[in-house]
Amino acid sequence: MTIDARTLLPIAEHAVSMASEIIRTKAPGVVTAKGDRDMATEVDYAVEQAVREFLSRETPEIGFLGEEEGVSHTGDGLMWALDPVDGTANFLHGIPLCGVSLGLVDKDMPTLGVIDLPLLGIRYIAAEGAGAQANGSDIRVSDARDLEAAIVALGDYAVGENALERNRPRFALTHELAARVQRVRMFGSAAIDLAWVADGKIDANIMLSNNPWDTAAGVVIAREAGATVVDIDGSPHSMTAHATIAASPKLVADLVELIAEARKDARYSQLSGLT
Repeated sequence: MTIDARTLLPIAEHAVSMASEIIRTKAPGVVTAKGDRDMATEVDYAVEQAVREFLSRETPEIGFLGEEEGVSHTGDGLMWALDPVDGTANFLHGIPLCGVSLGLVDKDMPTLGVIDLPLLGIRYIAAEGAGAQANGSDIRVSDARDLEAAIVALGDYAVGENALERNRPRFALTHELAARVQRVRMFGSAAIDLAWVADGKIDANIMLSNNPWDTAAGVVIAREAGATVVDIDGSPHSMTAHATIAASPKLVADLVELIAEARKDARYSQLSGLT
């Protein structure tokens, strides 16, 4: 099924408005453990249920994937991807760096994104070919050219099964970034990382993971704002990519090289027993 994603923006924004109202007005409630240091709150489940039910009525032909309860139905090549509370740990601790992230994926490529940060009062939207906006104003990626002058956000460290093993390249990457860039930041929300690349608040973002609910909305917002978004090896990014690197275009080649060096250092450290 082919559809102009721009025609679905009003529906997506309405769904996100419903979600943001729940985040603003409800306490986290009971916390459900999903694994080692991974959790969901009552609000996560309430948002996902509300958005899922709304979109199933408004767009029954489109599939739906939510972080908490998975796929409810599949569509003809189109899928909504929702993170009901991106930054759950922040939300649980009263840190306002959290929000709802809703993307539309056409096969493996996101074509629409809405990210709302209800505790900061900022909404980011984009549809393929229509640019990106924050609270109704056009946004643009930064013009950063040198890593030494760049602020780079790093995705969260891994938790859960095999966390130490999965964090070896993240530790090595942190080391490489700290030695090269102006500042390293970790905000604890993939949606914020990608939206703030789009908005020029940071110059690049590196996530050594790629869950569609985390990245679908942010990737299209970043792209429409002029960012280059690639996989870990510099190849074009899609929802089947292994990692998500979004940056000012002139930084991408240096970042891909830096990541390759970090991965090599991580492998060496493991083989030599240094970590």
